[in-house]
Amino acid sequence: MPQPDTSGQLRAALDAAARGWHVFPLIPGDKRPAVRDWQTRATTDPDRITRCWTHAPYNIGIATGPSGLVVVDLDTPKDANDTPPAEWAAPGLATGEDMLAALCERHGQPYPHDTYTVRTGRGGAHLYFAVPEGEELRNTAAKLGWKVDTRAAGGYVVAAGSTVAGRPYTTVHSAPAALLPGWLTDLLRPAPLPPQRPVTVALKAHDRRTAYLRAAVTAEVERVTRSAPNKHNNALYIAAFALGQLVAGEELDEADVTGWLSEAAAQVGQKPREIPRTIASGLRAGATRPRKVAA
Repeated sequence: MPQPDTSGQLRAALDAAARGWHVFPLIPGDKRPAVRDWQTRATTDPDRITRCWTHAPYNIGIATGPSGLVVVDLDTPKDANDTPPAEWAAPGLATGEDMLAALCERHGQPYPHDTYTVRTGRGGAHLYFAVPEGEELRNTAAKLGWKVDTRAAGGYVVAAGSTVAGRPYTTVHSAPAALLPGWLTDLLRPAPLPPQRPVTVALKAHDRRTAYLRAAVTAEVERVTRSAPNKHNNALYIAAFALGQLVAGEELDEADVTGWLSEAAAQVGQKPREIPRTIASGLRAGATRPRKVAA
């Protein structure tokens, strides 16, 4: 039986990794990840990439957070009813690229075209930028305007060399990723979080064993609340794994652990959809290594 030709995707994945961008496999012909925990498994290691893409003609995902990227995603309308809202409606404004051009005009700035650019399968564009040092930017949806999203910490993009629904993603400008312009950084910078309140760890007994458990829970809660903005999800998973071991050892109640970690994750701005999924994944992994506390 003939083997699928994976050479094109492999070259594209290696090219992205050579730029310092962390890649991981997407389902062939699709945008969805082919692996779990894609953000932690994304890599620039040529040997790992070669083994992976020799196995199957996977599409290529780039984890934007680990890669130090913010990608401006300029989409196209899905149908004739997909039109800009009133505040942006204007003659000639029909796509995300038009929207970004209008935004540049409003702010008196040039269009940021001189950066690595990919033409998407549906005719949109991905503009790749390097995140300025010290900035912690996350994904946004229409924050900049109609049909303009961004992918940064916690997100990924489909890379050039991939094909989705029979339509290829192609590099149209192979320049290095330029530094994100300051005016766009200002618009994308997240609002500061409100002051954090302590997460109450309520354990009824007051013996040595309970003191140990309280300290263990507090340490994992603080792991989450003190994590860097682009590390929240990873910290939450590690905390859930550690406490999941104690849940499996019948030292802690799963509902209590879920509540404590959910509150901590919400305080640092984790997306509501991500929180239960990440905690459940960590608890499942922790359950494979039950841990008891000595009396």
